[in-house]
Amino acid sequence: MQLCNVCSDQVPKYRCPTCLIRYCSMHCFKTHKDSCEPVKPKGPTSDQNQSDTAAREPWTPDDLLDEDDKSDMVPVDILKKLGESEDLKDLLRNPHLRQVLAAVDTAGNKMDIMKTAMQEPLFMEFADQCLKIVEPTDSEDV
Repeated sequence: MQLCNVCSDQVPKYRCPTCLIRYCSMHCFKTHKDSCEPVKPKGPTSDQNQSDTAAREPWTPDDLLDEDDKSDMVPVDILKKLGESEDLKDLLRNPHLRQVLAAVDTAGNKMDIMKTAMQEPLFMEFADQCLKIVEPTDSEDV
């Protein structure tokens, strides 16, 4: 079992959106954020020429994730169900929801924008629908 990367005492519940380390509490996050540095993506760098990049295989989630991250990963066959869901497609036709999702996607401080988004009933409906597909209970039909 993994321990908090800050205090090394508790099991981590959270992941830093900037550097992806795991931490267990708000106290540990506050301690960590002063020394937080963004992770550099493990992909082709911009100075490589395009022919070199085109010759490579496309990246996969495995290229970006370590073993701890993989335990949180949703299998591709379940993710495909998100794209096939008519309920999600109906929700995504709403321009306001698309605007909220775009704001979350482009925000620098993901934690603050998520707090704001979670106050939106439409965003909560979207999140609940996603969870019903990704983590269905025995009583739900997907």
